[in-house]
Amino acid sequence: MLEPNWLKWAKELQAIAQAGLTYSSDIYDIERFEEIRKLSIEIMTTYTGTNPQEIKDLFANETGYATPKVDIRAVVFHEGKLLMVKENMDNKWSLPGGWADVGLSPREVAEKEVKEESGYDVKASRLIAILDKKLHPHPPSAYHVYKIFIECELIGGTPETGLETNQVAFFSKENIPDLSVARNTLSQIKMLFDYKRNPIKDVILD
Repeated sequence: MLEPNWLKWAKELQAIAQAGLTYSSDIYDIERFEEIRKLSIEIMTTYTGTNPQEIKDLFANETGYATPKVDIRAVVFHEGKLLMVKENMDNKWSLPGGWADVGLSPREVAEKEVKEESGYDVKASRLIAILDKKLHPHPPSAYHVYKIFIECELIGGTPETGLETNQVAFFSKENIPDLSVARNTLSQIKMLFDYKRNPIKDVILD
């Protein structure tokens, strides 16, 4: 299921409100943009059943011009199998990765996340895909997210869990585990195996 319309509208209203509050100086305009922000929170609250304050803290807490967040996932193959880590949050499996860090390049984020979450040392080698999260069957998200998949070469280290992970393993295409779909979907994992089989494919964009 792709992103529902109510979530799309709520995020767009939030982005309009955030930009308006950033660049407006007229008190009446500021008041109108605050109302738009409240409306976006009400939409999220109505459809998710979440406490309005929680929605405000998560969804309407940023300032400045609204831009997508960036989620970077490292793609590490070894002997035809794909490296995955089991997340503490939901006890399901994902590619190593997370939010992009200010001050680090995408390459550096991918390498750092693999080390922290799996114990392995890798070298980022090429970009595989940049995907818009809303176009894929992830659970609804309060943020507009771009997902960047970067292939990395395994160069050393030993399997070790991190602060956010409790297992580390490699999986074949025929043995994909129970996935943390907030982080990666079955179709995305299959896409990565297809890319490995045909490495001359162009970077995937959507």
